[in-house]
Amino acid sequence: MSLDTQAGTFMTPFEKLICADADTTTLSQANDLIWEHKLNMLPLVDKQQRLRYMVFRKDYTDSKENKFELLDKGKRYIVGAGINTRDYAERVPALLKAGADVLCIDSSEGFSEWQRITLKYIHENFGEDVKVGAGNVVDADGFRFLAEAGADFIKVGIGGGSICITRETKGIGRGQATALIDVCKARDEYYEETGIYIPVCSDGGIVHDYHMTLALAMGADFLMLGRYFSRFDESPTAKIKLNGNYYKEYWGEGSNRARNWQRYDLGGAKKLSFEEGVDSYVPYAGTLKDNVMTTTAKIRSTMCNCGALSLPEFRDKARLTLVSATSIVEGGAHDVIKRDQLGRD
Repeated sequence: MSLDTQAGTFMTPFEKLICADADTTTLSQANDLIWEHKLNMLPLVDKQQRLRYMVFRKDYTDSKENKFELLDKGKRYIVGAGINTRDYAERVPALLKAGADVLCIDSSEGFSEWQRITLKYIHENFGEDVKVGAGNVVDADGFRFLAEAGADFIKVGIGGGSICITRETKGIGRGQATALIDVCKARDEYYEETGIYIPVCSDGGIVHDYHMTLALAMGADFLMLGRYFSRFDESPTAKIKLNGNYYKEYWGEGSNRARNWQRYDLGGAKKLSFEEGVDSYVPYAGTLKDNVMTTTAKIRSTMCNCGALSLPEFRDKARLTLVSATSIVEGGAHDVIKRDQLGRD
């Protein structure tokens, strides 16, 4: 094609274009037009013939296949945004204007006056309808502090993440299971006292699928899964090949690579005085959907083993017990040679 060819000579004229009014067409009507005209995409244009939106057939198909996807009233994906306790006065209004559905104060230590001030600012200026999470904490005192400060959900865990070295560098933190059990107990006591239920998120310490099941059995309402999601195609980091195996890059917020100065700034000229996270790789695991389907199937199966059909019922019926190192070995394949470990002639 010659470079001086005009677009009008090969593009579909507007009067022949199958489109719909951007101001009046509902999503249901748009989907009807897509199926009626066998389209892959329907443009929605305004009165000046400017493109405003596009409705895709694939979105309709995906929505039917993924019935548990989290959507708002406008059938848009629910979006959360992280904030800190420094520039929240600028970030929060901008994030809410951009359409963020939920906010979370992103900090490795949530038991602080800075988080109380941030929560107070948000609720006083934007109302109680704006949901804000806070954390992280590791005990009942930390939970009570954030609950009374106005947190809508609370994250649990310090130093348990796979790329976190906070416990090594500062001696701060607590075993994830112990912290989670204590905080969830405090959550239940707070609910009995006030009638206010504050969901708890277990953040860190999850490597295997059964760790998720354990966290839910210990009382977590939902989970934060950094390492889990970092392994998939959908993760924005590069996939690389090392020694014949594929990996995805994964690094901590407190690492030198992340350069998250504001979150870890101790003042002075040095800014990030020392690292609290590492720069690493995780084994590549394929697509998110395939892995999530397997993981959720395992969780449902375990709940079934405990005779539970809901998370509250699961927490009530699950029985937790301490195990020895020998028990852990016994729980996997042992004293056999697996077929995939033998070479073939």
